[in-house]
Amino acid sequence: MKHVILLGDGMADYPIPSLGGKTPLEFANTPNMDRIASEGTLGLIDTIPKGLSPGSDVANLAVLGYDPGNNYSGRGPLEAASMDVQMGPDDVAFRCNLVTTNEGNDQRMLDFTSGHINSDEAKEIVYDLHKELGSEDFAFYPGVSYRHLLLWKNGISGMETIPPHDITGRGINDFLPKGEGARQLNDLMRRAQRVLQNHPVNLRRIKEGKKPANSIWLWGQGRAPKFTTLTEKYNLRGGMISAVDLLKGIGVYAGLKVIHVEGATGYTDTNYIGKAKKAIDALQELDFIFLHVESPDEMGHEGDIEGKIRAIEDFDKLVVGTILDDIRKFNFFRVMVLSDHPTPVTTMTHSSDPSPFAVYSS
Repeated sequence: MKHVILLGDGMADYPIPSLGGKTPLEFANTPNMDRIASEGTLGLIDTIPKGLSPGSDVANLAVLGYDPGNNYSGRGPLEAASMDVQMGPDDVAFRCNLVTTNEGNDQRMLDFTSGHINSDEAKEIVYDLHKELGSEDFAFYPGVSYRHLLLWKNGISGMETIPPHDITGRGINDFLPKGEGARQLNDLMRRAQRVLQNHPVNLRRIKEGKKPANSIWLWGQGRAPKFTTLTEKYNLRGGMISAVDLLKGIGVYAGLKVIHVEGATGYTDTNYIGKAKKAIDALQELDFIFLHVESPDEMGHEGDIEGKIRAIEDFDKLVVGTILDDIRKFNFFRVMVLSDHPTPVTTMTHSSDPSPFAVYSS
C-alpha cells in the first residue's frame, strides 16, 4: 500500500459574501479534489489542541499523528533541523523573519515577507547580519526567502513572542518580545535595523520599487524536541516534499527522507508539477509521501481572495491531478488531501477551526 498526503497549507477558509457565501475552496474549480471527495471519505480534522497557537508547526505535527502537546517545543528548532544547524540541550532557536517596517518612532509591520524577497538577496543580508551582529551567543543562518534562523547559545526560551504575520499593518511596539530574555532580543532587533538601513541589497530593492528588508522579527523560539520516528511507530519508510524549512525539519525529526525539488519556492510560483512527479518517483522505494504546498497560506496572509483561489486551483490541477493520473501504476494506494488549518483572507492569519479532508483509496 502506497500512502500520499497532499496538504494545501492554510487552504481552508470562511464563507465570503463576494463569492456568494462560499469559501475560496468551495468557489475554486477543483475537479480532482471533488473527485476524491465524491468517491472517497470526506470529513473535518481538528489539528490544533486547546492552549496551542494555530500554526503550521503544531498543525502539521498533528496531521502526521504526533501529539503537539508532547512533541512541540517551538517552530525554531524544527527549522534548525532542516538547515542542519546543530543544537545543544541549552540552545534556543528562533525563526528570524526579514520584514519591512516604516521609519520613525511609530513603526508598523508593513510586510512580514519583505515583498517575498528572493533567497539569494536574503542570504546576502543574513550573512552580513551574522558578520555584524554574530557573537559567541548569537548566530544567524539563512533559509528560504524571508524565513531565516537565529540560534542563541545557552539561551532563554520563556519569553512571549508574536508571529509577524499576526500584526500586519499594526504598530510593532506593543508586540515586541516580553519577559525574561526579551531585552537581549529587542536590543538585537534594534541593532539589526541599523545594519539593514543602508544595506546594498535594500538600496537596490528600493531603487527597483521593491520593499526593503529593513528589520528582523524574532519569534517561534524553542529548544530541540525529542521525537519517535514514524518508521519506529508504524514501520513505514516515508518522504517529505516541501519548499519551507519548517516542514523539512518536521520531516527530519519524523525520520522521513527530505526530497529536494528544483524550483520549489514556498510561493505561488512554486514548481507544483515537479513536486508531484518527485512524489511518484519516490514512491517506487518508499511507502509514504507527505507533499506540502505553501501558496494558499501565503495568499491568505496577504488577504488576496483571487490569489488564494488561483493557488487552490493550481494545487488541484498540477499536484492533485498529477498524483491521481500517475498513482495508478501502483496496485494499492491511498491519497488524502487536506488543509492543516484555515488561513482566512478576511483575518489574514491562522485559525484554530477544523479543516476539511478527503481520502481516496484503491
